[in-house]
Amino acid sequence: MIELLYDIPILGFLFQFVGYLIEVLPIIAPTIIGAATPIALGAMCGFMNERSGVVNIGIEGMMLTAAFVAWWVASLTAQVLPGDPIGPMGMSPALLVGLVAAIAAAMLVSLVHAWLSITVRADQIISGVIINIFAVGITGYLNLLISRSAPPSAGQFRAWDAPAFLADIPVVGWLFDALLSQGPIGLSLLVAVIVMQVLLFRSRWGLRTRAVGEHPEAAETVGIDVIALRYRNVILGGVFAGLAGAYLTIEFGNSFQGEMTNGRGFIALAALIFGRWTPLGSFGAALLFTASEGIQRAVRFGPPEGALGDFLSSVPSQFYSALPYLITIIILAGVVGRSIAPAADGRPYSREKREKRAKASA
Repeated sequence: MIELLYDIPILGFLFQFVGYLIEVLPIIAPTIIGAATPIALGAMCGFMNERSGVVNIGIEGMMLTAAFVAWWVASLTAQVLPGDPIGPMGMSPALLVGLVAAIAAAMLVSLVHAWLSITVRADQIISGVIINIFAVGITGYLNLLISRSAPPSAGQFRAWDAPAFLADIPVVGWLFDALLSQGPIGLSLLVAVIVMQVLLFRSRWGLRTRAVGEHPEAAETVGIDVIALRYRNVILGGVFAGLAGAYLTIEFGNSFQGEMTNGRGFIALAALIFGRWTPLGSFGAALLFTASEGIQRAVRFGPPEGALGDFLSSVPSQFYSALPYLITIIILAGVVGRSIAPAADGRPYSREKREKRAKASA
């Protein structure tokens, strides 16, 4: 029956491709999840900001800053505290210090963005652009200076060896194996997505955050400190940007290159929009955007037989590299206008204006 479907002109080619994807999905799933990790973490940063009513297009710069700080601090710490990993998944004092430093750096940049957006009430788009430009310039310059001394690598986190019995579960075992065969930052993403999804819709914090993002004036009247909550959420969003940047230099790799985020921060924003400003939806969108990387790996090491294999093998690797960005554009073209952002997203809040309106109405 399946062979008959494959013999249908044109459509048979598509059926064969879908069948190939189903066959190789258990193999490429860890690659897809790994590639989606920094994007999903960046989307989580955007989620914390935009659900509170603050637009953040500076995620790219926050991630780049964190990536540089994680690598640099870990390298310096490795010179002071050399030695083998002392914990599971390749954990070492140098890597842990680098991870903490990356989170702190991203939170500091987030604090700057919060100050400009909330207190100064500057244009939030311009604030994000400034952060991106500054991050590219400062990390590129410092990397040029540091690379002359060739600092030693601190190594990188390793993937967790998931229990064998999980992988042996029929039908879904491969999924457990793919999700759990990640490093500590990748595993933290899975926990964060579930926790934040529950908190958003089932906690007092989530209710207040949604209220501030939709109608801050009304939220203020019931005793919610809009400014404090926005500051807190924007700064905590830096934790996710810090994890995303650190992932690139101390888990996925063990070195830093200029502009190595390569647009992932902007894809994270697209994932946030496509995921309708929810953690779970953003994670799913990130997986969709990075599926091409898994397909590229499958075609390289095990292409399908026949004409489909010849065709996929002849496609330039640059096309697969550009495919996430192409998918992002196509999906956003269909989603923009249908996915509704929080009503107060991007609107500076002024407590003075609310007080004046209250006095006028009195």
